[in-house]
Amino acid sequence: MNGTHRHWLRAAAIVLVALAATGCATQQLAQTPRNVIIMYADGAAATQFEFGRFSSEAIRKQPYAITDTVLKQGTIGLLTTHPHEAFATDSAATASAMSTGVKTTIGAIGVGPDGKPVRTAAQAAKAGGKRIGLITTSEIWDASPAAFSVHARNRSESASIVDQYLAFEPFVIMGGGADFFLPKPAGKRGDGKDVIAAFRGKGYKVARNAAELRSAGSGPVLGLFSDESMDHTIDRTGSDEPTLAEMTGAALRILSANSPQGFFLFVENESTDTLGHRNDAAGLMREMWTFDDAVKVALDFQRRSPDTLVIVTGDHETGALSATYALKDLSTTSSKNRFYTAKAQLEMLMKVKMSLDKAAEALGNKPDGATLDKLVAENFPGFTLDSDIREAILKQQPLERNFSYPTQNALGRMVSRQTGVYWGTSGHSTEPVIVGAIGPGAERFRGYMDNADFGRILQTILEAR
Repeated sequence: MNGTHRHWLRAAAIVLVALAATGCATQQLAQTPRNVIIMYADGAAATQFEFGRFSSEAIRKQPYAITDTVLKQGTIGLLTTHPHEAFATDSAATASAMSTGVKTTIGAIGVGPDGKPVRTAAQAAKAGGKRIGLITTSEIWDASPAAFSVHARNRSESASIVDQYLAFEPFVIMGGGADFFLPKPAGKRGDGKDVIAAFRGKGYKVARNAAELRSAGSGPVLGLFSDESMDHTIDRTGSDEPTLAEMTGAALRILSANSPQGFFLFVENESTDTLGHRNDAAGLMREMWTFDDAVKVALDFQRRSPDTLVIVTGDHETGALSATYALKDLSTTSSKNRFYTAKAQLEMLMKVKMSLDKAAEALGNKPDGATLDKLVAENFPGFTLDSDIREAILKQQPLERNFSYPTQNALGRMVSRQTGVYWGTSGHSTEPVIVGAIGPGAERFRGYMDNADFGRILQTILEAR
């Protein structure tokens, strides 16, 4: 081989290496999203998403975007949920790990096990030049949105969390929890501060209902639609609160108009967790549809802005939900005395007119038999209140040690016996949660990982410019 040939081959090799390096860099750039949207169903694992899918197709006659689009066309992963010091967890510890990439203790918000602050997902996004949006159906200072943005040694430090929001200035803040933005007696703050007025002073448009949100414009928005948590979907007849889909759509409109470096939007449906605690199958079924409606809004935005990563996940499973075949009664264990949960049972759930929380509120701490019987007859048509469940409610006796809400859990057991949708606890279970991701960077969430791994991956994506 002559010198000219060798020189040509060396030059070709250099060009190929350079092209390969450029290709890798281009591919890495293409896989770094400009916008990141986390759709977060608190208390929901694969079991809840499957409940949403089956019931949506059977009752609403509508496809379920979470399973049919995100999980089918995107990337699927699983996350552990345990906190630093235990096996079963709470929402603060799981959200903190998923936000910061650091395992922490139960009740902690954006801090490590030593109580020292660690960088949150929203802080990483802000360092990357992104606008921040926080949405929840719970109080906006509740564990999940707080853990994805600020810091507290304990999730109960509500006023401090609100003050940190004021200093951090997320561009969009929406949810309930107005009570810790206002001083007593109108609110719950003991320091005399009117934080709503302080946000107005910083140029925020304040929306207190759906109509005000629609007219909010394109500037920074503080949406406070309830003094405490927002209403469950099943209880929303006549409500002036915006839906989760409406809040998501408004946030995407506002953020996309004011985010030259992109944005990070956290959207939580917390009712999926609360209804799991109460063993409320009828309420949960509707809430899984509500969450999917909001996911559809995020996916519609992504179709118009393909540089957007959409992540659908939860923090832990609540209630140990299980739809199963069940005995009609205890007269015999014969298979002839068995029914299988199907469309007919879901149609029974559709007839339920109120959440179990509303039922408990109506009955009070000392329910009487006549009021209880009337409430069941009027609001749970087709359901029979067995004598043992009726007695448990009247005596306010927990069903077992792992059920903490006497009225709600007992009414939930009534529903279970006649629909086959059973619950193993009123607390959190240790079932791994599913992660569905679609868009640039989705492949990074594939496989089985710790929830702190999720946080580390998320921060790497958010801080990239």
